[in-house]
Amino acid sequence: MKTIAKLTTLAALTIGAAAQAALPMLHEEAFAREEEKLILSGPIAGIQNRLWFDYRIDVMEAQKELSSDLRNASDLEDRREAWEEYGVELRKERFDYIEAMAKKGYRQGTVTVAS
Repeated sequence: MKTIAKLTTLAALTIGAAAQAALPMLHEEAFAREEEKLILSGPIAGIQNRLWFDYRIDVMEAQKELSSDLRNASDLEDRREAWEEYGVELRKERFDYIEAMAKKGYRQGTVTVAS
């Protein structure tokens, strides 16, 4: 009997996930996905200091909060708010980290290729 209940729950989750995937991407989600692409994968100037570790922790906390917010979202507005908050938080944490490292004399380098 428990196996049937588990299979029924799994089927409901699968259908829910499929329905969710069929929805068009929200503007707020698109913004957040672009911010995710900008998450720094390594520390500025290769320096792993408190600022770097704080940045990584803040990113992970934002991801956990998004997951929780989406799981508890009861309507479209809740989903929009969750994605918007997540994107804004990622941007803020990145800027704060880059700014703090710049104050210490380390600049975030960017490379631009012109054709």
